[in-house]
Amino acid sequence: MSDEFPRAGFWRRFASLIYDSLVVISLSMLTAILYFAAIQALIALGVIAKTDDPAAFIQDSPLLYGIRSALFIGVNVVFFAYFWTKSGQTIGMRAWRLKVQTRDGALISWPQAVIRSLSALLGLGTLVVLIDFKNKRALQDYISKTDMVSLTKEENKRIYQSLD
Repeated sequence: MSDEFPRAGFWRRFASLIYDSLVVISLSMLTAILYFAAIQALIALGVIAKTDDPAAFIQDSPLLYGIRSALFIGVNVVFFAYFWTKSGQTIGMRAWRLKVQTRDGALISWPQAVIRSLSALLGLGTLVVLIDFKNKRALQDYISKTDMVSLTKEENKRIYQSLD
């Protein structure tokens, strides 16, 4: 483990999660709009039978409902994985000076990011930090072999400027 920065506590992780939730909600809304537009286009092209209520049609179709669910999960996993592998920080993490990294301080890989995102259980995995006083690690930290650290203002600024 890199000892340069301390592991992040629960409340900073939680605040970051709130910020990122706003972005994820926006992405989910955009995904829904594009998905429903695609369904409407398929109906207009005659690929899917005409229906008066496309939303109910999607709910009633296990295939379309499954595609929709996979699409939402995929968009959210890609959001987190992209930012974690590029800089170690999402938008919320940047605001709260947090960074995800490997135990030796490097950026995490795509497989680690996907595992971390899925094992976070919509943020519930972070609750483990409340009982893991000694290590301050969340469920997703343990499963993906990563750490979330608190950065200094200077290091946070350096990471942000290095992305330009």
